[in-house]
Amino acid sequence: MMKNKNWSQWLLDNAVIILILCSAVVVGFMRPNFFSVANLKNLISNASIRFVIALGISGVLIMKNNDLSAGRQVGFASCIAATLLQRADYSAKVYPNLPEMNMWLVLIIIMIGFAIVFGTINAIVVAKFHVPAFIGTYGMQTVVYGICLVFTGANPIGGLVQEYKDLCSGSLFNIQILSNLGVIAAIVGVVFWFLYNHTPYGKKMYAVGGNSSAAEVAGINIFKMTLTSYMIASACFALAGFMLGGKSGGTAASMGEGYELFAIAGCTIGGVSVNGGTGKVSGVLIGVLVFEVLKIELQFLGVDVAYTYIVQGIVIVFAIALDIRKYIRKK
Repeated sequence: MMKNKNWSQWLLDNAVIILILCSAVVVGFMRPNFFSVANLKNLISNASIRFVIALGISGVLIMKNNDLSAGRQVGFASCIAATLLQRADYSAKVYPNLPEMNMWLVLIIIMIGFAIVFGTINAIVVAKFHVPAFIGTYGMQTVVYGICLVFTGANPIGGLVQEYKDLCSGSLFNIQILSNLGVIAAIVGVVFWFLYNHTPYGKKMYAVGGNSSAAEVAGINIFKMTLTSYMIASACFALAGFMLGGKSGGTAASMGEGYELFAIAGCTIGGVSVNGGTGKVSGVLIGVLVFEVLKIELQFLGVDVAYTYIVQGIVIVFAIALDIRKYIRKK
């Protein structure tokens, strides 16, 4: 009897993953190209960017915070990267006198800059001013978008150097499923796995998320942990923006809109609780892949874009509801 209860509980807890994977099998039979190598590469490339964003958010969620500014930070980072990596001979160059810069130097500058500026501000607002993370980071979302509009003049940015586009759209050893973006995401995933499971930061992160009062009594500096988590998150958003701009071949201020919700949904589907204290890198990966599979399924079925948003919204609400149900059950 207990085994049957455990199985039914497991099925309910993982209902979103099971339903989407089952529907993928059905779509695969209906649309043979669904299981093609080209579609697999597309899945990996798109999921890689969202995986990096979700990893950034996962640490914040585990510490029982949130970051709704993620998508706009991604968009702003893509615009900065595109501006600095435009061809010297491009007629619509944002800064005509700016020379072509080293691609990797640009990435490092953006990641460090975003971590210091946006990560620090979010942490101060949430941990020092005690503004609820939902409100504080939503305010940051609006500020970042406004800054991006001013920075770009609300104009699209193109004319990117070929090296940048090749990096973000190419494949390792010319093997299609080994997309460069997938390789980058895998490296980031390994780094986060090590960070969460084999470092003092990881242990403290789970402790703060599980019971911040007890963690503080134990001598853990809550502000320092909050600051670190938000700085890591912003660095991930900057990396994701860099990847997204190169993959798209151009960018605009609207790039990255809503990505934070998909990242949070991916985290939640994969077992990262919005109530803090739990979550694994492997779960984040599964959640992001499953959510991306859902999007591709709807595209292959020819579902109107408007309806895809409805379906995705329902999945997000359902995933959060299941997470809250698990949290209540454990209390």
